[in-house]
Amino acid sequence: MCDEDTVEDNKKFLSGAGYLSRRQFNMLTAGTALAMLLPRDANALDVTEGNVNVPTPDGLADCYFVHPSSGKHAGVIMWPDILGLRPTFRLMGKRLAESGYSVLVVNPYYRGVKSPVVSEGASFQDPSIRSTVMPLYRQLSAETHTTDARAFVEFLDRQTVVDTGRKIGAMGYCMGGPITVRTAAAVPERVGAGATFHGGGLVTDEEDSPHLLVPEMKAHFLIAIAANDDERDPGAKKVLRETFNKAGLPAEIEVYEGTMHGWCPPDNPVYNETQAERAWTRLLVLFETALG
Repeated sequence: MCDEDTVEDNKKFLSGAGYLSRRQFNMLTAGTALAMLLPRDANALDVTEGNVNVPTPDGLADCYFVHPSSGKHAGVIMWPDILGLRPTFRLMGKRLAESGYSVLVVNPYYRGVKSPVVSEGASFQDPSIRSTVMPLYRQLSAETHTTDARAFVEFLDRQTVVDTGRKIGAMGYCMGGPITVRTAAAVPERVGAGATFHGGGLVTDEEDSPHLLVPEMKAHFLIAIAANDDERDPGAKKVLRETFNKAGLPAEIEVYEGTMHGWCPPDNPVYNETQAERAWTRLLVLFETALG
């Protein structure tokens, strides 16, 4: 999870020679530049995209829904990181749809504010940004994660562009990691694959620790861990491996060398293109093999 330790780690990392200056980073976060960082597959499908409002027990969640323009495809729920639904995650959702999935990218903060909740180029390193998103983050809980997950699965299953004969995938970044785990446990008969990228708090000492839900799942998992997160909690990966093994569920659990928490979204100052692309490739393999 993004916290003060993450801020300090990333500050030290970014102060090293050869990394982007703040001015360079702000230029990079323009939509065109971001799109260039996310290569289009040679066999990319044409897609249809739009904003949707998904009914939940707590109101209407404003989300981005993108899918191939023809045919039915496996549904996927994408949970953003702590900065929420924004242009970067729309681009990532669109890229996944071009690979043949009907993708719902959600605004986890819909109870308090419509997306985007931060301006383009915003960074968790900025105290004013942290003061904006942390109160919204604290409004969420294991219960809201679960009720939202069920609502989003129900939404996908109502769409004519979703192949309900195939399993649904779930994926999440940063705080979206634990929510992905809870999604797989909330609707185990529908969620066949889950992927977390620099997911925070997957293993805790609390009664509602996400890893305790693994026995309730039927999903295959990809857990891509940031190197600095692993340095702070090296035992978490061992607990996860043991938990998935005991449940008899396939799980690819790996620490991505040289990465910092937040390395996957291309609008993050610690974005690591090489490792992010490798993780994306592993995601596509997971969905291809586990969603039927």
